[in-house]
Amino acid sequence: MIEIIDLHKSFNGQKVLNGVNLKIEDKDVIIIMGTSGCGKSVLIKHIIGLLTPDKGSILINGVDITTLDTKELDKIRERLGVLFQGGALFDSLTVYGNVAFPLREKTKLSKMEIRDRVIQALEDVGLKEMGKKFPAELSGGMKKRVAFARTLISEPAIVLFDEPTTGLDPVITSSIHELIKATHEKYGYTGVIISHEVPRIFEICNKVAMLHGGIIVESGTPEEIMNSMNPIISQFISGSHEGPIEY
Repeated sequence: MIEIIDLHKSFNGQKVLNGVNLKIEDKDVIIIMGTSGCGKSVLIKHIIGLLTPDKGSILINGVDITTLDTKELDKIRERLGVLFQGGALFDSLTVYGNVAFPLREKTKLSKMEIRDRVIQALEDVGLKEMGKKFPAELSGGMKKRVAFARTLISEPAIVLFDEPTTGLDPVITSSIHELIKATHEKYGYTGVIISHEVPRIFEICNKVAMLHGGIIVESGTPEEIMNSMNPIISQFISGSHEGPIEY
C-alpha cells in the first residue's frame, strides 16, 4: 500500500529526513515512534503530499506521488483520511455539520444519504446523540472522536493519525486506542500512527518503526521491538536518560 524509498528532506540546511526507507502493507496498523522533533510529522506530511522531498520516492499502490501534478495528487488524497493532532474542527459548525462536511463538499449524495452516513459514523465513535452540540461544548476526548468520525466518513483506504492522544488523560487515551482498534476491524483501512504512547499503543498495531537520526533505525512487530537489542529503541521505550538518545 505505501512504500517510502530513500526519503530526504532538509529545512534551511538542517537535515530532518536522511534516507527513510519503510514499507507498509495493505491493512497494516503501524506505529511510527521517535523523540520530539525527530521528523515524524514531516514524514506524515510527505505521505499526504503536503511536502515535496529533496530526494526519494513515496509509492502509494505503486504510484510515486512525488512525481504527480496537483490534480493527480488530489485523486490519491481522496483515498486518504487524516486525524490531525488538534482535531481541526470547525467551531462554527455543529458536530453533525463537522462530520457531514466532507460529504457535502466532495460528493453528490442526497441529504438523506449524508444523514444516514453521519449518524452511522457518530455511532461508530460513541457519539450518536451529540450531533447538535458545538465543539466548544465537548471535552477533549469527544473532540477527538468527532474528528475521527469526520475522517472515517469518506471511508478512506489509508488513515494517518498525528499524535491522536496528545493532551488526553490515561483513561481517555485508552478509549481512543480501543476506538482505533475497533474501527480498523470494521473498515479495514491501513493505519499510520505517530505516537509517543509507547508501549501502551503497541496493543493496537501489528508493526512498529523507530525514526531516529533521520532514518528508520528498526521496524518489526511489537514483540520484536519490545525485545530489540538496539540501545536507541531500548532507551526510548524505557524512558531512561541514559543511552545514545540525547535530551
